[in-house]
Amino acid sequence: MKSPPLPENETLRLQTLHDLKALDTLPDSELDRLTEFVAHVFNVPIALISLVDSNRQWFKSKVGLDAEQTHRDISFCGHAICQEGVFVVDNALQDERFFDNPLVTGELSIRFYAGCPLKHPNGAQIGTLCLIDFEPREFNEHDASILEQIAADVVERLIKLSRE
Repeated sequence: MKSPPLPENETLRLQTLHDLKALDTLPDSELDRLTEFVAHVFNVPIALISLVDSNRQWFKSKVGLDAEQTHRDISFCGHAICQEGVFVVDNALQDERFFDNPLVTGELSIRFYAGCPLKHPNGAQIGTLCLIDFEPREFNEHDASILEQIAADVVERLIKLSRE
């Protein structure tokens, strides 16, 4: 298993995340609707809005998962926030970064992951809008475009909530 690297702008990223005051907050009906929508559109059992803190990923919104958070060092989302665009793992069992990850080998048995970074206007990628399946899948550019558009809506909502 390869733990995710730290983004180059980790200090700014964490400050931005904390300035949004979204961690450990109550559910938001608009964010929950977006999460349910992507789960339905992509026909996946799990969809999450994940905010990546210094040592955990916390789920602001979730469909199909009971956990509130997981450790950052085993997270797929920790990898996703380190790159531009949608991060896709078609089959986690065949990916050297994840084949022995406890989220893959354990009870959850993740096989497919697609995560779009939630990019704040200042450039900090604070988390992801992600899709998870228990079966390997393919994810094309059209799919990525849809996920990116909805992720932009998630960021707008998080910014709006921080101002209320």
